[in-house]
Amino acid sequence: MEHISGLGVAQRGDGDTQEGGSNTAPLMIVTLLFFLWGLLTSLNDVLIPHLKAVYSLNYVQAMLVQFCFFGAYFIVSLPAGMLIKRLGYQNGAVAGLVIAAMGCALFYPASTGGYGMFLFAFFVLAAGITVLQVAANPYVTVLGDPATASSRLSLTQAFNSLGTAIAPTLGGLLILSGGVLTEVQFAQLPSAEQVAYQAQQAGSVRGPYLALCAALLMLAVLFALVRLPKIAYADTAAQDEAAGTPLKASLFAYRHLVLGAIGIFVYVGAEVSIGSFLINFLGEADVAGLAPSAAAHYVSYYWGGAMVGRFIGFAVMRYISPGKTLAFNAAVSIALILLAILSKGHVAMWAIIAVGVFNSVMFPTIFSMALNGLGRFTGQGSGVLCMAIVGGAIVPFVQGYVADVAGLYTSFLVPAVCYCYIVYFGVKYAAMYRNAPNT
Repeated sequence: MEHISGLGVAQRGDGDTQEGGSNTAPLMIVTLLFFLWGLLTSLNDVLIPHLKAVYSLNYVQAMLVQFCFFGAYFIVSLPAGMLIKRLGYQNGAVAGLVIAAMGCALFYPASTGGYGMFLFAFFVLAAGITVLQVAANPYVTVLGDPATASSRLSLTQAFNSLGTAIAPTLGGLLILSGGVLTEVQFAQLPSAEQVAYQAQQAGSVRGPYLALCAALLMLAVLFALVRLPKIAYADTAAQDEAAGTPLKASLFAYRHLVLGAIGIFVYVGAEVSIGSFLINFLGEADVAGLAPSAAAHYVSYYWGGAMVGRFIGFAVMRYISPGKTLAFNAAVSIALILLAILSKGHVAMWAIIAVGVFNSVMFPTIFSMALNGLGRFTGQGSGVLCMAIVGGAIVPFVQGYVADVAGLYTSFLVPAVCYCYIVYFGVKYAAMYRNAPNT
């Protein structure tokens, strides 16, 4: 999933040019950051079915993982902005890395502390990622020629997508390969053996997350030592007035921003919700009957499809308006979900996985549509859109409730409804800007 800073327009400070130096090393470090937080986010799709089985949770309880993780975006975004203003972007990125490392380290005591401790660890980890993304995103634009900033952003986003694509397969190998008892088998164990079994299975996350903790701390040291340009907030009010940009009195007077924020909410919710339930769906006997470790490999296809679709979408939107492209992708996603619900076997499996391809351009397209024409309110609008990522906490929770009440198949109607709104937003935006198709 893409991450875009919500702090406003950032500029290189005076005297920050690295004369005689190269931006290659700093850009490599920032790109590695994008890769790591993509990997950390997508690993949740492996942890959810694992913890569900270990602690005998229902779907609503299991979705508390995403509720705590993406809820941090809503709670921490504004404090993160204030922290960055106080510490500066570079020190803020270091702080974000250290907080995320602390979250990973908490997975060690969580393995014996129970499910509640895991949820706390997820929240701390996500809080660090939130601070990190707010601090690190602006560096992509200043580490080189402004004219090539978009290509650098594409590069870093590609590595973010790579992280989300390989994490499920990696997690399946490191966390799920030991196998998990069924509820019936677990219930037949004596009480003492049940406790020991839960501790053993929960302990399988220790090694991978301690390794991630070490990697984050190493990156924190590198980020603290590397010479990076300073970044300052740009006040665009005077520029807007000089350019004669028409501005409204309130941020929320821009209706397309409000509609776009809802779009981000439902899109992130749908994307995350499908990924969260995918292993369980592929484990259904009439779909693929896959063990969790084998199903995790196919979750990588879901996220990898988004990476491939991004390149296809980039080419398509050179000729077709973003609004029409967005509406088309959302409509196809609805059709694929309905096909997965109504069919069985490999048809159902590949239909739900293929939704990832059509997710590809939705986040950046909705984001850019919503920010169009905001002038000096662009920074605030970006912050509102970043807070709307909390949809990743709410929608999976709703789908979990439907899964518990009406069944796993029926629960996929929840993301389908989300995509219905995105169709509406895309069609409405295309109508608003029919004379400027590539705005």
